[in-house]
Amino acid sequence: MRITSAKVYGIQLPFAEPFIISYHTYENMPSVILEFQTDEGITGYGEATPDEHVTGETFDSTISALTEFLVPALIGEDPFRIEVIHEKMDKLLLGNPSAKAAVDIACYDLMGKKAGLPVFNLLGGRYHEQLDVPKVLSILEPKEMARQAKEAKDAGYSSIKLKVGTNARKDVERIRAVRLAIGPDFPIRVDANQGWQTASEALSVIRKIEDCEIDWMEQPVVAHDIDALAEVRAKTTIPVMIDEGLHSLEEMREVITKRAADKINIKLMKCCGLYRGSQLVHIAEMAGITCQVGSMVESSIASAAGLHLATAKKAIQSHELVGPLMFSKDVSQLPFTKNSIVVPDKPGLGIEIDKEALEEITCRKIEIK
Repeated sequence: MRITSAKVYGIQLPFAEPFIISYHTYENMPSVILEFQTDEGITGYGEATPDEHVTGETFDSTISALTEFLVPALIGEDPFRIEVIHEKMDKLLLGNPSAKAAVDIACYDLMGKKAGLPVFNLLGGRYHEQLDVPKVLSILEPKEMARQAKEAKDAGYSSIKLKVGTNARKDVERIRAVRLAIGPDFPIRVDANQGWQTASEALSVIRKIEDCEIDWMEQPVVAHDIDALAEVRAKTTIPVMIDEGLHSLEEMREVITKRAADKINIKLMKCCGLYRGSQLVHIAEMAGITCQVGSMVESSIASAAGLHLATAKKAIQSHELVGPLMFSKDVSQLPFTKNSIVVPDKPGLGIEIDKEALEEITCRKIEIK
């Protein structure tokens, strides 16, 4: 099987409600869909959801990376040669992880469809029969976040993730208001998205909410300062998760050496896709670190890929692949319920692309042969 041509779709995924985190407010999510065609008539799909704050890529730069560098070099390539493909991409371009993730995911979709197997069977087989689904809350006023958290608990969600990081004093109010609203035993995870900057600022917040029984605290300091993250971890009883500070195997080595985190948040857009994501899981497991598969708030394509990885790996204990639940229009559908999802055992990613919806939200389209 050989890749013979490709199409790149630049799309805008509309949010049902604005999504607010520490560094941005999103009305819609720019994303790039990659469609590979092969000489055997098999079509595979991948996705890049770049973030200039996290991956260093923009919507336009990602389209350029795919159409001018990566995809032309892979025409004629066998998608099963995934290690060779990653080596080729790394020689062509430094960084650009979400663009490389789009290629990687599309190749896994092709491999699964050719083999007649779901992607999770290419990653080790089904370990988790089903995956719990969290409710992710944007940064809002404390009373509104408390209301939404109680509503999510009553609707059947299994946990709440709170976005914070805009104002330390208000963040304490937000966390306490949510805990009061949902009671003492319901899981709460807190994500500052680097909003507290320094270890001292992060610790000033954490010490005021240590009695709120937080499952874990995610990225409480700036991404590049792994020493600060290690300091926070050493001075709190709340488990610490690294997200924006972890992209590749290089950062993983530093996290382990400095004992900087209890948990890692693997995002396919940060680590170049499923192949590298699997490597991170295995290294973390060796070091006694548990994993989560996170999301840049992606469509059902990249979300499906992440769910396959989460399904296959014992060390992955949670996920936040809830982008499809946040959009008013998507390019496919995944079988979410309010509290769980079972990844389908259909070949490849196991999803059907809604071509009409894809075309409707496409603002740029490029064909490569």
